[in-house]
Amino acid sequence: MPKETHTKAAEHHENAAKSHRAAAEQHGKNDHAAAHDHSAKAHEHSSQAYQHSADAHKKSEGQRSAKK
Repeated sequence: MPKETHTKAAEHHENAAKSHRAAAEQHGKNDHAAAHDHSAKAHEHSSQAYQHSADAHKKSEGQRSAKK
């Protein structure tokens, strides 16, 4: 189960990076409204990645405790 959660976290990290790159590209084109939208999406993905990472960490700790 933790592996699945780690995978979800990684997917959100990748999507956040893509959104950050898109925001930077839009800023370079002086399309600040679109850049802001991409930045907001990147923030959403980063928040989701954090949550999945925290969940995976808790599950991993639980499995380690159960093995002792």
